[in-house]
Amino acid sequence: MPGAQKQVDATGPQVVTISFAGFNRAWAAWIGDRLERRGLSVVYQRWYPLDDTPLEEYLRDLLLAPGPVLVILSDWYFQLGPRGHDEWNSALRAVVEPARDRFAAVSVTTAPLPSATTVFAAADLTTVGETEAERRVLTRLGLPTAPVPAHGDTRLGPRYPADVPDVWGGVPRRNTRFTGRETLLNDAYNALQQAGRGAGVVTLHGMSGVGKTQLAAEYVYRFGAEYDVIWWIAADKRVSCRQRLAELAPALGLSTGVEYGERLRASRDALRRGDPYSRWLLVFDGADEPDQIWDLVPTGPGHVLITARNPEWGEHNSALMEVPVYDRDESVAFVRRRAPRLSYGEAAQLAGALEDLPLLLDQTAGWLNDSDMTVDQYIELLRGGIDQDVVRVSADFPLAFQTGWSILLNKLRETVPESVDLLRLCTFFAPGAIPVRLVRDLPADTLPEKLRGLVDDPVRWTRAINKLRQYAVVRAAGVGEREVRDQVGENGPGGAGDTLYMHRMVHQIVHQDMPAQDHGDFIEVVRRALVAADPGRPTDTRLWPRYAEITPHLKWADVLKSTDPDVHTLVLNCLRYLYLSGEYRAGINLGRRAMAAWKRLLGDTHPRIWDLSYHYANVLRAVGDYAGTEAIERAAAEQLRAERGPQDLEYLRAAGGLAADLRGLGRYDEAYEISGRLVAAYRELVGEQDARTLSAQNNLAVTLRLFGRYEESLDLNRRTLEALRQLLRPRHAWTLFSEINYATDLRLLGRYSEAESLQSQSVRVHRIVMGRDNPQTLRAEHNLALCHYRSGERGRAAELLTQVLESCERVLGEHDPLTMMFAASQSCFAREHGDIDQARAISEQVVSGYLDMLGEGHPFLAGTRGNHALILRNVGERDQAHLLMETALSDMTGAVGERHPWTLGCAINASALRNIVGDPEGAAALTGDTILRATETLGRTHPLTLSARIAHAADLRALRDVQRAEKTEGEALDDLVATLGAQHVHTVAARSRNRPYWDFEPPIV
Repeated sequence: MPGAQKQVDATGPQVVTISFAGFNRAWAAWIGDRLERRGLSVVYQRWYPLDDTPLEEYLRDLLLAPGPVLVILSDWYFQLGPRGHDEWNSALRAVVEPARDRFAAVSVTTAPLPSATTVFAAADLTTVGETEAERRVLTRLGLPTAPVPAHGDTRLGPRYPADVPDVWGGVPRRNTRFTGRETLLNDAYNALQQAGRGAGVVTLHGMSGVGKTQLAAEYVYRFGAEYDVIWWIAADKRVSCRQRLAELAPALGLSTGVEYGERLRASRDALRRGDPYSRWLLVFDGADEPDQIWDLVPTGPGHVLITARNPEWGEHNSALMEVPVYDRDESVAFVRRRAPRLSYGEAAQLAGALEDLPLLLDQTAGWLNDSDMTVDQYIELLRGGIDQDVVRVSADFPLAFQTGWSILLNKLRETVPESVDLLRLCTFFAPGAIPVRLVRDLPADTLPEKLRGLVDDPVRWTRAINKLRQYAVVRAAGVGEREVRDQVGENGPGGAGDTLYMHRMVHQIVHQDMPAQDHGDFIEVVRRALVAADPGRPTDTRLWPRYAEITPHLKWADVLKSTDPDVHTLVLNCLRYLYLSGEYRAGINLGRRAMAAWKRLLGDTHPRIWDLSYHYANVLRAVGDYAGTEAIERAAAEQLRAERGPQDLEYLRAAGGLAADLRGLGRYDEAYEISGRLVAAYRELVGEQDARTLSAQNNLAVTLRLFGRYEESLDLNRRTLEALRQLLRPRHAWTLFSEINYATDLRLLGRYSEAESLQSQSVRVHRIVMGRDNPQTLRAEHNLALCHYRSGERGRAAELLTQVLESCERVLGEHDPLTMMFAASQSCFAREHGDIDQARAISEQVVSGYLDMLGEGHPFLAGTRGNHALILRNVGERDQAHLLMETALSDMTGAVGERHPWTLGCAINASALRNIVGDPEGAAALTGDTILRATETLGRTHPLTLSARIAHAADLRALRDVQRAEKTEGEALDDLVATLGAQHVHTVAARSRNRPYWDFEPPIV
């Protein structure tokens, strides 16, 4: 019994040294925390004896420590280094027995240990709970076991190692053969612990096969006692990454709906706030494409560990730690655990031949252990190579690894040849998660003969899958049980092996080692599988998860070289999906490659080129390349008009794209002329209730809004919205987009409560249907924020404006047109109600961005320069503000005319600055003219007209024309009360004689 054991010191030690194997670090941390809470000093000594030093020397070195040495006994403590039990027994008898009063021990294993470990008289912790375990540790060290008062110590210590975290998901099984990497593990731990809040991100990067995943898994088990949430995410694809983050919400106990986007948002928000858990660890495994998922990495008080081949994570606020190959001692130790039949010398031979690459050592040593082949024979094969290759290493791809895989593939051919066929087929999907169920869904009689029997026979299929698993061909790097994922999708359960996981290097090797006949047969199978998996409706948001699954495989199936019309339709649908879902960078890349490939394959004037031009221009336009898209669409429109005439539907579609480009370039007259013709043509050709007609009406309404003709835009948008709700469905993406346009018109006409009511409801639906980070959802939220702002709800507006800007920067980048649109609003709000320095910095970026994107003379540049002039006014740079505002007014007048609302708004601001610089006469004249033009354009009681009237009253007062000023102000106040209400912020401000200002809002084009 522990209580009967001899105490180390009757008065109790003051310093305790804990000696432990790295594998048992969690036990050492917990015991040390228990002792430190009782006032003891603890020294941690990780046990890692090297082969070239006798065990007795290491044990004697422990006696140099002051106080007792507490040894944590486990099989790992005695497995480090190639030491047998006999050597251990001899060393324990020689060193520990004479100094048994200096040693104490606890046992955390039930595995057999060297017989001489009885000298430690170890306390057994394997079958007890936390309270009893603490009592046994204290008793063994001769310490009082009474509870210690907290004395205000509320810090969280490590969790009891036998207990699991509150939230635990997806973590691979611990690899009991894990070897070495002690420095890397400790460096990663220290980097995360020392990082500031929101900056605790470490990326383990290196070439394939070095054991990055294995290292991350060991980190979880070794340091997991210090976290309450541990969540493992397979991050090879964006869609699976988002899914795993969404799945975290219910695991955290968050109250959310069943909608995917809502759960994702809730998870990220909870992690950021650290509520309900602040001690969390997320592992993003296999994140080789940081550009695709960096925006999904959460911030907050917890930590993030990433594994990737790609060191570009350093550009995304992550600390980088390169994972090298094993050193030779680690290789030898690992091989001997993986293949116990090999001697130390044979393990060293194998490690040298395979150049210490962990994944290679794992696979080949495991194979060797189960075979009769000697190490010399195997090394001879490596020297000659199965294909008579010379063993050598390139900078990023070891040929020895390729040769080793050739051996494994030959073994598969001899045992289960159909598994090699399946493996080769998989290489025409993207590496990572491979949905081979898509092939199984094809009719068997359409498949090549060698696949027909495999797909049609569940027994053969299962045998092939199991053989691949047996040889770890479909395992990811590092962890043996990061396995083939037999997933159950949303559409119901699938059979065994419906989704395989293949490492990128294995994928590459298998793909290269393929006969030409198989290449031709298998690539056509995968193309047909992808075509069959195409839902055919990329505008249906409910089908986006299916597009997200198939789109990454287009490249590997080389679909752009196909002449099959069905494959062309697949490409166009995926491109359309990328555009609608906001994946613009991926869409541009696909569109550019498709354009080059199809022109070579089909010719410059093939009908598919016009389809592709339209969709490609959409994604280019989404990122602000209006000049580039104008060239594409104008060429298409002119060619189609010349060939088919002005009533051809393909021509009308291209002309619609051209009108959108002209809107982006600020050439509104040309856009209006084209848009009007298109509406008339579509009504004649397909009728008023056709989706194409309604789309053309929507675009005409956008152009009317850009002209400042808000009433006409509102009327057309109302009719379009009503028709779309009838034709499609209330939750269709196009219907929701029409709601944004209609609510925007209501707001611009000063009908703030109506706009806020409609947009608030629409935002809720957007988040459910489109997802929280979809660009269209962000547009809806931005308009809602402006509705809040104009209604006087500044707090809600501030929160939402900040949120949408941060989201857009993360999703689309700082230079996207949508981001700059949101940034302009944020800058204006910060100028009046926030940080003027922040407002100035954002405004400078917006002005510079529009100058680069659109050039001089564009109304967006004039408008945002006018916004910036107000910031300069607020910081006291009045002369510069006046000059910039006058320039903005002149440029805006030249761009859109003197009666446009944007020009009228600039005039209101310019009049204020004329007053400031001592030109009250010029100010009064300008506001007087502005009232007349605003009344004609917008009406007497439009908010912009009312602002001009209040500003004119102030100008008259500055000229000491008090009677006219009072009359003008009184009439304007009466109209403000009638229009907006007596308590509206604009009315209250006018009554307090705060001069009104106008903010330019870059609109949706």
